[in-house]
Amino acid sequence: MLNRFAPLVPLALVTLLFGCAAHTPVSEQAPQQQVKNSVTAQSSSVFQEELATEKELADFADGKSYQLPVLADSILERGMSLIGTRYRFGGTSEAGFDCSGFIGYLFREEAGMNLPRSTREMINVDAPLVSRSKLEPGDLLFFATNGRRGRVSHAGIYLGDNQFIHSSSRRSGGVRIDSLGDSYWSKTFIEAKRALAMAPAASPAIVTARK
Repeated sequence: MLNRFAPLVPLALVTLLFGCAAHTPVSEQAPQQQVKNSVTAQSSSVFQEELATEKELADFADGKSYQLPVLADSILERGMSLIGTRYRFGGTSEAGFDCSGFIGYLFREEAGMNLPRSTREMINVDAPLVSRSKLEPGDLLFFATNGRRGRVSHAGIYLGDNQFIHSSSRRSGGVRIDSLGDSYWSKTFIEAKRALAMAPAASPAIVTARK
């Protein structure tokens, strides 16, 4: 599916930043062994985080590895067809969407899932967390864009190839595609959740937030 979407996803702007590395005087550099131990500790921490994520996903899938559902294709194709739809605060229809309204509309129409209305509630849905290295198309992405560190204020849907679709803002043209690798989105990213792991087999279901 990603190869099919790739030609349709041009990035509007690519900014390359070049800077001079700050070199620490030799006398102030940490001993080689200390640096090696620090790197090893960081690698171990990342590994443990990914193991925990894999276990959580397995629990939701009854021990079976997650397979990209057909629902993700439907959601993303519908989302791509809405690129350019204007941003409207409180909007939940094709007349205009805010960020959570756009996500809610796609999941309701294409997956039969009624997600919470606001990003603050949506980030708390009882769905497995996903690390950035394990993202799959259809995963929900959450960001802190209002300057308050760690407080969610924006959301989008992961497309693949480090790109996501979202209803951004009036100024940026509403529904559009951006790169998670862009410095702004990378710095404001909080976490991702795999809401589709909880998609109902047939009839619509309400996905509730944890208390």
